[in-house]
Amino acid sequence: MKRNYANKKSESAYHRYVKDLSAFPFSFTYGGVRYDGFKRSEMLPVCRYGCGGDNVITNVFAFDADGLCVTLHYVFYKSHGASEWFVSFENKGAADSKIIENCECSVEFEGAGPVLSGIYGDHDMWYEPYSFDLSEGDVHFTSDHGRATHINFPYFDLSYGDGGVMLAIGWAGTWSADFEKTENGVRYRANSVNGLRTYLKPGEMIRTASFIFAPYENRDGFYRTNFWRSFFTECIMPKADASGKALQPFSTCCLASDTCRPNSDGSISEGYDTWKRSLDKMIEEDVKVDFRWLDAGWYQRPDLGSAEPYVPGKDWWDTVGTWVPDPAKWPGDTLLQSTEYARQNGMKTLMWFEPERISDPNNMVKNFGYDKDWAIIREGVGAVSNNIGIRECLDYTTERICKTLRENKVEMYREDNNSDPAVLWAYLDEKSGENRRGITECKFIQGHYEMWDRIIACTLGFGGCGFVDSCASGGGRNDIESMKRGVPLLRSDFDRTATSIRLSMTSSFCKWIPFCGANTKEKLSQLAPTGNSDPYIWRASYLPALNVDSQFYADPDQDFSVLRNGLNEWKKVNPYLLKEFYVLTPYHKIDDTTGFTAYAYYDPETEKGVLLAFRQENCADTSLMVNLPFADRKYTLTDEDTKEEYETDGSLTLRFDQPRTAKLLWIK
Repeated sequence: MKRNYANKKSESAYHRYVKDLSAFPFSFTYGGVRYDGFKRSEMLPVCRYGCGGDNVITNVFAFDADGLCVTLHYVFYKSHGASEWFVSFENKGAADSKIIENCECSVEFEGAGPVLSGIYGDHDMWYEPYSFDLSEGDVHFTSDHGRATHINFPYFDLSYGDGGVMLAIGWAGTWSADFEKTENGVRYRANSVNGLRTYLKPGEMIRTASFIFAPYENRDGFYRTNFWRSFFTECIMPKADASGKALQPFSTCCLASDTCRPNSDGSISEGYDTWKRSLDKMIEEDVKVDFRWLDAGWYQRPDLGSAEPYVPGKDWWDTVGTWVPDPAKWPGDTLLQSTEYARQNGMKTLMWFEPERISDPNNMVKNFGYDKDWAIIREGVGAVSNNIGIRECLDYTTERICKTLRENKVEMYREDNNSDPAVLWAYLDEKSGENRRGITECKFIQGHYEMWDRIIACTLGFGGCGFVDSCASGGGRNDIESMKRGVPLLRSDFDRTATSIRLSMTSSFCKWIPFCGANTKEKLSQLAPTGNSDPYIWRASYLPALNVDSQFYADPDQDFSVLRNGLNEWKKVNPYLLKEFYVLTPYHKIDDTTGFTAYAYYDPETEKGVLLAFRQENCADTSLMVNLPFADRKYTLTDEDTKEEYETDGSLTLRFDQPRTAKLLWIK
């Protein structure tokens, strides 16, 4: 039976906020006057509508103050009792507005025993979980570099009293969050665009982050995890395609390591003369994936130079910005030929772009009609930012990307971002001399969301995907506003190495963002072209996005049976990967190989699932007892390898003859 996550507590909070906007948990200062909430007499209802069988209710309120229109956009998801909102500011007058500053979400949650739980972000912290007893002190998080989910992670689980609330900040730039102990509970304060202090010119509009509140009435950890996963998959995740069907697991494969040419991060070695033999081998061996992955380096150099086209480390990093296929690698319509051939054989294509960085502005001006005023350049900072916050730059960049996607019928757009842009945003604010701190970031992030919306409309227009692949040097852009439009095919670049990293990240990250992926090889380094692949590694890689790493043509010793078995087994696991998730062993850090990792996916509607258990390479124990928290009756578990059956009403002891062994058991 499907879980019912709606609760009276959250619905009453929704009605309270909408009825009495003066108590709304948002404050800002305009022209030196502080506004706490919104006076009902000032806020006029703009519209109210429902969709999804009235499951989603949207309210929009606005008021004008001296030509400034302040609009509250409020959405309520009845199925999960979750609220989401953001505030926009638009200058509809003929003169500059007054100063807008101190924009903050602020609300007190009352209840005993407050505990804050969550995970850190990618890079340095690698999704390590945390738990803070807020009765012992305040907790502060900030993200100042411009890639929102590196180091810190804007998703929080605040439990107090007999329940709690899930919180999220949806903004792909800078943000901060504070949890402060109060006499009766905890005050939560959050904002986006750190240090925002700006006026608006006539016609300009900026917005805050989206803020999500999802109250729950059960402090059990498994309940909280699956309440959030259910909300995320049903209410946040983008749809698969134009039909509106739910996004389902899929597999991908990059052919960069199968060209017999040197390559580095991405597919710089791939060209018109390499792809077909790889795809033909995949077809011959019955190991086709859902998406052929064309990564970095496929585009023409801005200087139109004739340098050696396959130079590892140079040919992708130093040549971004044109978004035109390199005629040396893809002459004529050969790129379209490759995507058509893939489609004819049941495979789609995804393609890498990095629109926020530009490598050679001078030659982009000379050869591609670029305007150098669109480039944010600062001496001493290696990267040059392509300022998509400027309308003309946004249109130029988006239209070039869409033209390439459309002409070559590339179904999925993959985006990367390999620099921290916040330092350049702040530099441009200061350089302008307009005393408008944060305005560049506001326009940039708003432009970025619009660009993704337009790209998705483009791919949907020719039968492609209703989502993008979100990447920013791995897991740098997984804020919840971005996750409405994208999924992280690689939750971390670091997840392409040791299996212990993969298991560690799965047990933490998948509680928060269910749709994600990893690599199917274990490598000595992230960019190594080759590595190990066996059933242990494959089972650790079973995620909604299965990123197959293989040399179909270039490796004469390729064991296709391992690849074939892995793909087929993953397909059988697929129906459960977006269902309930239960981590059954304690968290271990990414370099800890001395214990067990076990987790289960379970579908309460069919009462079936799958249990995956791993004895790591340096684990001395030979047996592991697991408890199935969802078991309220007798269950049968069947070992995929031995076909042995176990009857249990919740507890089960698994025995492992050897270290570095993975078990897969079907639950019914």
